[in-house]
Amino acid sequence: MIIKTADPRTLGVPSSDARLHFDTELQELGGGPRRRLLFVDDEPAFELSFYCGTCPLLFRRLEGAREKLALESMQEQLTVTLEDPDDAGVIDAFGALLPKDEYLPLLLSVQPRLVIPGKDGDYFSGEQVATWGVNQFWGLPEYPHTPYYRTFETAVDANAHLYEFVVPMVPPAWNERERVEEYLALMEQGTAPTAVAISTLDVCQPAIAFGDDPSEHWGLTHFLLDGHHKLEAAAAAGRTVRLLSLLALGESLSGSDHQARLRALRAQPRSTRAARS
Repeated sequence: MIIKTADPRTLGVPSSDARLHFDTELQELGGGPRRRLLFVDDEPAFELSFYCGTCPLLFRRLEGAREKLALESMQEQLTVTLEDPDDAGVIDAFGALLPKDEYLPLLLSVQPRLVIPGKDGDYFSGEQVATWGVNQFWGLPEYPHTPYYRTFETAVDANAHLYEFVVPMVPPAWNERERVEEYLALMEQGTAPTAVAISTLDVCQPAIAFGDDPSEHWGLTHFLLDGHHKLEAAAAAGRTVRLLSLLALGESLSGSDHQARLRALRAQPRSTRAARS
């Protein structure tokens, strides 16, 4: 469910002052394909989908993803159910972590489901393999190097599907058990606390169809800044949380026409991708 949206706006600080930024890096000394990366404190934290748009959707945790980016000054505002993305100065506070760019704030209600790579419900060994097949070099599905949460999916049209993910900066095993229990108790009282993420919308379609499924995958990926304990608690209890997404428009592999449809798509009922016969 989409709770509320705000207009796109310029947020952030100069890239040199931002704790997070997007950039590319050479894979090999002296050449090789460039990786598209999300950096945290100038260290590669996640490898993202390649710029070509025909390679599979990707988020892969790297060694630089080892710290949560929660803001102590925002904890009181985020422990409760946020009703408006402009409430309590949350957007500006987290915007100060980001590089200056255009962002679309989205306030969503999500019910997360924890997924372990290679296990039941894993996008990379399920829906992605159905469209692209396995990695041609490794002979295996893509591997994200992290547990993650699936929260929503819906049809874009007959040949395209939207998949939504929430990706923690550190694995749930690093969370403090006492804080998870505190949020479980809070949720049992009817509160849906709020998490915050920087997000991308990547649209990918294979150049050569594998099998009978040439579908276009729209990947709405939320990289979690604040709310690691909340997401784990909600997944364990089958509860919902609010998620304030700051969608990086200029750093997404999608055009303005794709991005303009996102609000309506995220308001649709959840539906799974129908298997091709």
